[in-house]
Amino acid sequence: MMVLAVRVGAIMAREIERKYLVENDAWRREAPPGVPIVQGYLSADPDRSVRIRIAGDDAFVTIKGKAQGSARDEYEYPIPKDDAAEILENLCLKPPIEKTRYIVRRGDLKWEIDEFAGENRGLVMAEVETAKPSAEIEKPAWLGKDVTADPRYANVRLARHPFSQWERT
Repeated sequence: MMVLAVRVGAIMAREIERKYLVENDAWRREAPPGVPIVQGYLSADPDRSVRIRIAGDDAFVTIKGKAQGSARDEYEYPIPKDDAAEILENLCLKPPIEKTRYIVRRGDLKWEIDEFAGENRGLVMAEVETAKPSAEIEKPAWLGKDVTADPRYANVRLARHPFSQWERT
């Protein structure tokens, strides 16, 4: 049984998401302008992470538990943007994750497409949240390989092992 608590200003839930590589730019025809995101990690422990994120004019601290398949606990709280900028600059692991997030809606699904910049330039991933891990989803033609279970593609991992440093064949 899952128990949800409600607190003012907080979003707390069990996150169930799948991640895919994006194979081509066809999604751009469906996407409105993106939102620039900069995020860094205060904790990059495999069992939990603490992230600071500035997304456009908003800022958040997010605490995530260890992933169990495509699900994990997540708690997110808004914080002042100036505080987030100072924490990113002075306390977070380097380099920060830089990306632009685009939203593509398909039926009941909201695809979040992240086009990475900085040390992770060249990586484009799409994420979709579902109500349950086994949910069937209609996959757009621009989706590539499912990387949900590949820890290299977790943002927390990309902060320590950027895509630009990977050996690719």
